[in-house]
Amino acid sequence: MKNLDLGKIREYGNVELLAKQLVEGFITGLHKSPFHGFSVEFAEHRLYNSGESTRHIDWKVYGKTDRLFVKRYEEETNLRCHLLIDTSSSMYYPTENNGKLTFSCMAAGTLANLMQRQRDAVSLTSFSDKIEVQLPVKSTPGHIHNIYLELENLMQTSQPNKATSVAETLHLIADKINKRSLVVIFSDMFERMDDVNVLFSALQHLKHNKHEVLLFHVTDQKTEREFEFEERPYEFTDLETGEKVRAQPSQVKEHYQSAIKDFYKELKLRCGKYKIDFIEADINEGFDHIMTSFLIRRLKMK
Repeated sequence: MKNLDLGKIREYGNVELLAKQLVEGFITGLHKSPFHGFSVEFAEHRLYNSGESTRHIDWKVYGKTDRLFVKRYEEETNLRCHLLIDTSSSMYYPTENNGKLTFSCMAAGTLANLMQRQRDAVSLTSFSDKIEVQLPVKSTPGHIHNIYLELENLMQTSQPNKATSVAETLHLIADKINKRSLVVIFSDMFERMDDVNVLFSALQHLKHNKHEVLLFHVTDQKTEREFEFEERPYEFTDLETGEKVRAQPSQVKEHYQSAIKDFYKELKLRCGKYKIDFIEADINEGFDHIMTSFLIRRLKMK
């Protein structure tokens, strides 16, 4: 899905139905992709390994696919995944449609739908300068429905005045997660841009506890990275501090682009160093990139 109208998504609001439609369209195209072997249809099976016992081979599946699949049991099938959404004030940009937050909620909804199809266990946490909502890790249909409802609630909230504390939240999450899990973070990471050491100490905490981390860096690339504004006077407002600056785009563009380029470069380098999957998520693009990145990481964990 290209050229997203996040305003219409927010107005429509039914995350469960939208996520289902997006995922079904994505799965339809999987047979044309490198994920042809990804077992969306057979969530409780895995490929048979030569030499192992044949007692658990599912011969009905073999008849349909001409491939040997072994039945799997619940403890084998479940991936544990924690979805974390940054709800600080900067995530409500662009403010006319709660852009980055709306995008993050829909992206999280598509992943919840994928995990439901795979019988995976999933939790949802929203945070700003503190943990706001934290749902447990479960895989029941009722629990997944509650996640959709919470995502809808987040999408419909008006712009608050909330600071960011990604690092503190990640430390708390790392302390609470007992079993090896996949931690998926949706954030613009606009915290301590002058010192990423604080942020990466928290990400290292997750990695030290043997968790896999997938970081979706959510931005409006057209304005937040390229700084593409019409040349006229603007009042630029820091959504988290309220600080305002009056300027023409040309007066600040070069300095801004230099600073943001250095910040993005440091984020990518550090993520590579600590083996954290760093994915640029432009809110003007569709969700296939989100789902593909998730599937790659999920397959690596099997």
